[in-house]
Amino acid sequence: MDPVGVLTSVRRFQLATPDGNRTNGTNGSIEQGSQEVVETANRLLPKWVPEWWVRAVLAVLVLAFAWYGGKLLVRLIGRRVARRFRRPSVSQAVLRSIRVAVMFLAVLTAAALVGVGLDDILLSVTVLTAAAGVVIAPILGSIISGLFVLSDQSYEIGDMIEIVDTDGGTRGFVEEITFQYTKIFTLDNTFLVIPNGTIRERDVINYSAEDLRTRLTLDVLVPYECDLDEARSLIERAAREDDIVIGGGPDIRIGSARYPAAPTCYIDEYADNGVSLRLRYWVKEPYKLTAVRSRVQKNIWEAFEAADIGFPYPHRQVVFDEPDDDGITERPR
Repeated sequence: MDPVGVLTSVRRFQLATPDGNRTNGTNGSIEQGSQEVVETANRLLPKWVPEWWVRAVLAVLVLAFAWYGGKLLVRLIGRRVARRFRRPSVSQAVLRSIRVAVMFLAVLTAAALVGVGLDDILLSVTVLTAAAGVVIAPILGSIISGLFVLSDQSYEIGDMIEIVDTDGGTRGFVEEITFQYTKIFTLDNTFLVIPNGTIRERDVINYSAEDLRTRLTLDVLVPYECDLDEARSLIERAAREDDIVIGGGPDIRIGSARYPAAPTCYIDEYADNGVSLRLRYWVKEPYKLTAVRSRVQKNIWEAFEAADIGFPYPHRQVVFDEPDDDGITERPR
């Protein structure tokens, strides 16, 4: 992009004020109002106070007022915005944009108070944007990705999600969603900040998007000699003993399919060392899946021990061949 061409285009869109200064309507209003405020302050203050000091103090007061005024404005309209936008991430983005807009106007006003022309600021920003387009492009890409994240509604603040990766996945709660990044509070008591452009390219598992109930699967190997019906009944009963496990009730609907709410044990396959049984059970909350799985396995262990049902495991038989008198080893056929 040619900076000179950009400057020429900007100049063409500028309007001429009656006094001959080239500026647009909004900038002219800000500059004119700022000049009137400075002149009023000079008339009220003693003559020995320099004008540059008045301009600097007024600029600082404007920035401070905008900073605290923006906070107060967000606090006043926060509930209305939250009712208007049901999603917390969207309402926070709207309130954050309002504060940015207030501070942007305050910066323009402060610049006009200290005597910096708004046209010069506009031209400087335009030239800087044209020259640093390569650096700004990733930032703009991240903001656009943030807009997609907010519109896709794949996860929300407070949801428990898992970022699938090669390390087994990172699980945690969504703490904050901005235009640039997503902040996750992990189960390891740490914060994980992921750019929106990166998280959109990764697989995300949402455990609490619409329904907190989560189904778990556990494979149990039992010997061929045991009673399969008894083993399956003991496994289902062991799962129901946990308070977090859903023990029964109406079938749980997932899409167009329906699944039993109570723990159900199926025969999966006939393996080399025993019969593989698969237990499927639902938990009420997805926050302690590992702990629930451990307790269910402990209950199964105790139930099998009481029923005198062992767990099969591979056996290995080692045979030692003894050499004859000639030193030749004979192997049985």
